[in-house]
Amino acid sequence: MSPPPAPVPVTSVRPATSERGILFTLAAIQFTHIMDFMIMMPLGAGLMRVFNISPTQFSYLVAAYGLSAAVTGFAGGFFIDRLDRKRALLWLYAGFGVATLACAFAPTFHLLLAARIAAGACGGVAGSIVMAVVGDVIPPERRGRGMSVVMTAFPLASVLGVPAGLVLVDFFEWHAPFLLLAGLSIPIWLVACRYLPALPPAAVRTHPGRQMWDILTHAVHLRGFMLTATLVFAGGLIIPFMAPSLVANAGVAESHLKFIYLCGGAATFITTPLLGRLTDRYDKVRVLASVSVLSVVSAILLTHLGPSPLAVTLILTSFFFVTMSGRFTPAMTMVTNAVEARYRGGFMSVNSAIQQASSGLANLVAGVLITREAVTGRLVGYPLVGWIAVSAFILTVVLAWRLRSSAPHASSPGHLTGKIAPVIAD
Repeated sequence: MSPPPAPVPVTSVRPATSERGILFTLAAIQFTHIMDFMIMMPLGAGLMRVFNISPTQFSYLVAAYGLSAAVTGFAGGFFIDRLDRKRALLWLYAGFGVATLACAFAPTFHLLLAARIAAGACGGVAGSIVMAVVGDVIPPERRGRGMSVVMTAFPLASVLGVPAGLVLVDFFEWHAPFLLLAGLSIPIWLVACRYLPALPPAAVRTHPGRQMWDILTHAVHLRGFMLTATLVFAGGLIIPFMAPSLVANAGVAESHLKFIYLCGGAATFITTPLLGRLTDRYDKVRVLASVSVLSVVSAILLTHLGPSPLAVTLILTSFFFVTMSGRFTPAMTMVTNAVEARYRGGFMSVNSAIQQASSGLANLVAGVLITREAVTGRLVGYPLVGWIAVSAFILTVVLAWRLRSSAPHASSPGHLTGKIAPVIAD
């Protein structure tokens, strides 16, 4: 391999204030992306009733976003490193806002499905650019904490976004959360114009096809892709049907779902920064393995939950939120650290495509395995989905260990070189 070029230059960034401003802006963008995806879950029971659709058809609505994002993310891998990241992100985020507005006004199941596809096409690539910007701007020794700031978008979407959306649903029906998201995207877009620095394209001299070939065939990259796929597959199995299962199997009232997300998001908001510090301080594979053990326990308990007091359900679902989201900080920090700067944008775009495809595939698998009993209305097959997710948890740790063996610096605590590991043979 030829010597790597200098990292992508970041212009006009004052270290302390600007770094925080950039991270908070990126977190705000991710907040709307994640809320847009998450709001579909608690709307499941209502959408199945309003549009008279089956659990399998509902899984199409959830999977459409991810599979669309996967296709555009893979296509973006050919050219994303040749574009200014800021400009690309602003254009894609504008498209996301328009597509979300279209979701709000969709009068039929099929038009809503089309709008979800459009939202995924824009949101998926934008999310990969967000992660690439973190890798470009934040030095390796602080990257775990930087990643955790951006990932607080998940608990914030849970503790603020989803409950607020569900309160609006109580007054204005299912359209309201999408109107809220479309409205929020306007000021966030303006803030992004102000705070995000220009990030000129890396000095890529190879043909786009050759660049993509290098990204797809590098042994370290392949291990990163496999880690990402298994990381999200488990959540893609369980999360879409969590709210419908709580209503149908555990006896939770639809009006109480907002408290599930409120408590789970609050707990995750507390634990995510802690996991960011642990990720920077300790070996990342060990952190991931520790959280994965807890994830196994929470997933089994949740997917086998029967009628329970609301307090018990809140404790269990909060435990699940914390453990599921906690796996992402060490795993995604490892993946980002393993990639050379000149490949980072294209790699993260393809990685996002794999993430969304894996999530969409998991949604479809869950939709096939879970059925509704005609008489009782209970959802059958959720415990089986839980055991499949447990297998994915274990495989994730194995693949993280394999990534560490080929790129030791990706998992090391503290001082990191930021250089990619040499090509290895399997």
